Amino acid sequence: MVDHASGTGLLPDIRLADMAAGVASLRKDIGAVLRVLPEMLPKPPTTKMSIGKRFQQSVDKYPDRDFLRFEGSSISYREANARANRLADFLTREGVGKGDVVAVLSKNHPDVVIAMLGIVKIGAICGMINFHQRGAVLEHSLGLLDAKVVLYQEDLVEALDSVPQSSRPAKEFTFEKLPSLVAPCSPVNPKATESVEVGSTAILIFTSGTTGYPKASKLSHYRWLVAMNGIGGLGIRLRSDDVMYTALPFYHNNALTISLSSVLSSGACLAIGKQFSASRFFDELIENDATAFSYIGELCRYLLAQPPKPTDRAHRVRLAVGNGLRPDIWDDFTGRFGIDRIVELYAASEANIGFVNVFGLSKTAGFSPLPYIVVEYDEETGEPLRGPDGRVQKVGKGGTGLLLAQINSRVPFDGYTDPKATEKKIVRDARKKGDQWFNSGDVVRDQGFHHIGFVDRIGDTFRWKGENVATTEVEAVVDAHDSVEEAVVFGVPVPGVDGKAGMAAVSLHDGQEFDAAGFAAHVRKGLPSYAVPLFVRIVDQLEHTSTFKNMRTELRKQAYSETGDDPMYVLSGDTYVEFYPEFVEELSGARRQE
Repeated sequence: MVDHASGTGLLPDIRLADMAAGVASLRKDIGAVLRVLPEMLPKPPTTKMSIGKRFQQSVDKYPDRDFLRFEGSSISYREANARANRLADFLTREGVGKGDVVAVLSKNHPDVVIAMLGIVKIGAICGMINFHQRGAVLEHSLGLLDAKVVLYQEDLVEALDSVPQSSRPAKEFTFEKLPSLVAPCSPVNPKATESVEVGSTAILIFTSGTTGYPKASKLSHYRWLVAMNGIGGLGIRLRSDDVMYTALPFYHNNALTISLSSVLSSGACLAIGKQFSASRFFDELIENDATAFSYIGELCRYLLAQPPKPTDRAHRVRLAVGNGLRPDIWDDFTGRFGIDRIVELYAASEANIGFVNVFGLSKTAGFSPLPYIVVEYDEETGEPLRGPDGRVQKVGKGGTGLLLAQINSRVPFDGYTDPKATEKKIVRDARKKGDQWFNSGDVVRDQGFHHIGFVDRIGDTFRWKGENVATTEVEAVVDAHDSVEEAVVFGVPVPGVDGKAGMAAVSLHDGQEFDAAGFAAHVRKGLPSYAVPLFVRIVDQLEHTSTFKNMRTELRKQAYSETGDDPMYVLSGDTYVEFYPEFVEELSGARRQE
């Protein structure tokens, strides 16, 4: 095993004394913990319970309490419920029923939350589209959703216009026009909510998975409610007077599931940031009177890179929840901003397991009571290695390996809309004949006492700017450029930067020269901004042999510093320019447009 960028040496073993202190820290929240434990018991998939029904229970309990806050205005639980009900009635009149998909294409706004609640109340499925997608990628995603209706913000119509009309849903409505359209509709809770089964699909979240175009992972009502109780109720433990702030996009589970469900579990308020701004982040926390916020690791590094300001501690924030806070900046982050508790977690849109830092320990992705193993793996294929007996090989405490989570009736794997993609994530006969395990595709460190620390992603995916980037998706766009014969894409670590920056090794057709501006325009048009390669290496040829994977590994090891005489370019503004060493320093300097 190799030591990865996140620093396995910085991920401590969990000791008995740590656990004792962590258990003791729960005493002040013991009432909330005891209340949520019964809700965590497994439920048969046919149980009549859902996100919509659970929301209605919160509305009955906290009707006049602030539920959503945005740009200085608040919406109560009662008002949000009435708006969700009107939308549910409108969609029903438009022919949407149980199992139908309604796509949502929107930047951060209360409309997104209310739309999701209205959609799932009638047993329909909310398909959350990444608003960065355009062209072939968006067309692919819309094809997977097969939505009857799309709800979108007017300023995102250009995204829909980037795909053929035949690929768009039959009915399209803008959020700006919805208020007048739903005005005649009923604000009463729909009867359909009472018959929605907990095992049915509620939300489709796009994930890059490990290969290819984005996959639509299924999130059942059951898994959303498990997150609400296990992560929200047991781990985050908000109080009814708390305000959770999130500026993360709602097409990700950090906002749509973790932040929203933790608010619902306690009757707290969700303050929505339009978009993340490092320079204004703590000002917005103060303006919203926030006591908690959600993060991804990169967000934390951006905040630390800002010059110190009085607002760094002039806030009421007592906890932060998210994933990817690197151990090497953990203490600096909590110390500078005066945050008492970090609820780091490990979860994935398609995963059947989650870890959460229930006990408030330092530098851990948290605890899970669910069955899992950490095993030796093949770094090229991302598959677990097997011993002479055909079974996987566990690593011991302190070891680093591939995370596998057991699949059973109590902990199902919802999978993707594509059955073949679902099957690829299942490891069979791992510990004994007939068993099934979910392959997370993630390398973790076994810290002991059912705690793990996140180390790295493996396979054909890397993470940049909080997004999973599928190398094959980027390669498809790069290969489509007229001058490119073939490309290999991979992620390379940059010192002091979360995730990995995209790099492409490109061979050109005979007689072609690298058109820096044209190539930049091409990849920018075909890819989300976070997936555009930052480094481009021009090579004479790329081999077509059975060792293709090994060649990718070698290129990844050489990265941008051992490229020999090959021409190297880096992305600068709207074009690529010849590599200069200061570019790496600029990336690690956390410079970000506000």
